[in-house]
Amino acid sequence: MTATAALAAPERPAAQRTGRLHGLTWTLLRVHRAALWFWLLYVAVVAVVLLWTYGPGANAAMDELMRSGCRDGGMPNLGCDELGTHGARWDSGVALGSSMIALAPIMIATWAGGSLIGRELEDGTAQLAWTQSVSPARWLAAKLAVPAVLIVAGMLPLTLLHRMMWTADPELRGDSWNWSDSQIFNANGVLATVYALFGLAFGVLVGMVARRSAPALGVSMFSTGFGLQYFQSLRPHLWAAETRKVTGEFSGYLGLPVGEGSYTSTGARLPDVLCGDRAACLTRNDVVGEYRDYHPASHFWPLQLVETGILLALTAVAALIAFALLKRRTGASV
Repeated sequence: MTATAALAAPERPAAQRTGRLHGLTWTLLRVHRAALWFWLLYVAVVAVVLLWTYGPGANAAMDELMRSGCRDGGMPNLGCDELGTHGARWDSGVALGSSMIALAPIMIATWAGGSLIGRELEDGTAQLAWTQSVSPARWLAAKLAVPAVLIVAGMLPLTLLHRMMWTADPELRGDSWNWSDSQIFNANGVLATVYALFGLAFGVLVGMVARRSAPALGVSMFSTGFGLQYFQSLRPHLWAAETRKVTGEFSGYLGLPVGEGSYTSTGARLPDVLCGDRAACLTRNDVVGEYRDYHPASHFWPLQLVETGILLALTAVAALIAFALLKRRTGASV
């Protein structure tokens, strides 16, 4: 090859020469590789727990249930009201898998506030990146987009595995687990993923406000945990409930409870009165029965979608506020 030909030959970009990720994405993954490996391990462990519960755990529990004679109309006095050894292991698998999925938003928010944003602002590595070829807006966009892709890629398969496990053997659940239990409700729908994304955006916002690792870590962890509890208490009021009345007392599980009390002969409600079979209470308050407002299983998806919409809106607001803070501090166009 002549010197002229060598000069004329275009140089291949670095990404084509190495075949590896490059730029801001590669830098982000390399700096936070410990968190990346932890996330991959977390997803793998939860998947193994759910698969074991769905397969070997459920099979052993069902075999035990059939051998006990409880599957076909067994009575509590025959021991059918208690799980056997294999049933208890299956129950522990359900609890462990659901709890690990429920913890994901808190872990993600803690990491996002303390390490992803707070530590880099505190150490000055973010400011150093801004003086290079990376604009502040692009830096923050990568901090949100790259983890979000990994979160969705991990949480959606876990949700599908959880639903598969949950719907496989309803006989094993009995009265121990209901669709409205908070951990089950979140893990069986899109909320598990949405809560994780909300945790990311909220943690990033807290990190932008605190600009220090330790305070951002603590505030993100406790605030996200409080938010999960708040939405759990708000959930029954996100959709119109159904009402059932009985002349006497309720027995058994109807669904997600909203409110209950007694009603009089005129139909008036007494929310704070539950007489049971006490004659004096019934006569004094003119009580003829009890009512219960509740959500049946058919309300699962309406409740899921309304809560999802609220959380996605809050996630977007948190991200926009973070960009606004960044613009105010750096003067960069967002």
